[in-house]
Amino acid sequence: MPALITEEELDRLEEFLFSDAVSDEALDLIGAHGFLCALNISPEPVAESEWLEQLFDGEPEWANAEEKTEILALLRKLYQTIGNDLYNDQEILLPCELSLEPEDDEELTELTIWAQSFMEGVFLKEEQWFGADEETVAGLLLPIMVASDLFEDEEIRDISQDRALREEMCVQIPEVLIDLYLHFHAPEK
Repeated sequence: MPALITEEELDRLEEFLFSDAVSDEALDLIGAHGFLCALNISPEPVAESEWLEQLFDGEPEWANAEEKTEILALLRKLYQTIGNDLYNDQEILLPCELSLEPEDDEELTELTIWAQSFMEGVFLKEEQWFGADEETVAGLLLPIMVASDLFEDEEIRDISQDRALREEMCVQIPEVLIDLYLHFHAPEK
């Protein structure tokens, strides 16, 4: 079994992703988690160099080679931890509340940030995600699409305006991740 990421390691990763070493457009820890969830579920692998470029929005200004080695190892460990949970049919613990009710000072809820980053991961291989069975995949992705607030179509707008339904869908996201993973990686079940 791969070594799973620890709380201390997550704190270190979060600290780096909030630092001046990375672009303002880089994903934070919550975004990185959503993005790496999508990459683990993706029907087709995404090259590490491609997803690192996307996650960091370019190349960070590493303090030194040790820092680069450390942070990349932590990202790989987070990726493997998520993959391990999905593979073992364990519910993924999201690093944020499963709610779209913003805190007083929030423009975007943490769940929206997580969901937008998840969808960024989907868009990297969009054709493969939706190619074979668009209706099923879109149905499974619906709670994440609603949470992401990226989509303008009527069905999603209607759900977004129904607070109770919207919140009910958010709570389903951890379950949906497993369903999506099984859809792509255990189709015979």
